[in-house]
Amino acid sequence: MPEELNFSGFDNAHPSFRRELLHALGQEADPIRAEGQQAYMKSNLPFFGVTVPRVRRIVRTLARACPFDGPDMWRETILSVWRRAERREERYGAVELLVLPRHAKWLSPDRIGLAEELVVTGAWWDLVDPVAIGGVGAMLKAHPTGTAQVLRDWSKDRDIWKRRTAILSQLRHRSATDRDLLFEVIEPSIACGEFFLRKAIGWALREYSKTEPKAVAEYVQANGDRLSPLSRREALRHLRRDRKTAAHGISNP
Repeated sequence: MPEELNFSGFDNAHPSFRRELLHALGQEADPIRAEGQQAYMKSNLPFFGVTVPRVRRIVRTLARACPFDGPDMWRETILSVWRRAERREERYGAVELLVLPRHAKWLSPDRIGLAEELVVTGAWWDLVDPVAIGGVGAMLKAHPTGTAQVLRDWSKDRDIWKRRTAILSQLRHRSATDRDLLFEVIEPSIACGEFFLRKAIGWALREYSKTEPKAVAEYVQANGDRLSPLSRREALRHLRRDRKTAAHGISNP
């Protein structure tokens, strides 16, 4: 178990970040929206009723006003906000603090346990996916050797959210995608019946098809009988749209 999962104190957390975050969220609370958000997300935690884009802007503003003196303070502030959360937007705030570009230099492989805690205890797509794409994905791009093996291990883990994270980690990498790694982390879940894994596989392949359509088409053809209908349909969506466009004599912009 990573060291972060055993950590229980917040002595080094930023002294005012969490307080200011709660104040800002409380100022913009919308009880009517909050009720709908909680029902939609099937969340045990209630909501303030603040939209994700607004949470993102709040965190960016606070990160400038409450600078961190190093990665330890940043990490402990994330954990403090995350573990003490009483409403879901507090956890959105912790995730946004993790993935802010200004903190990208601190997303090194020795921080993988921080991302792991958010993935395992978040255990739902609205929390896991931004950690996977903006956090672990950035870590993989900057430190491919140290991070890739972790993702290979996660792709075989019993926890479906660690598997989903491994599959989605290169979603924004485009031409920098490690094709072999992508196909490797898909493999342990390719025949799995879990919806969130099937959807992740299709999504990852669809995004990669925008950069390497031939590679994805060949992969789907070779593994068509093993991929779920959902994964296959999602993987080919962009390719089919391109073919339909071409058939009508329309060039893509």
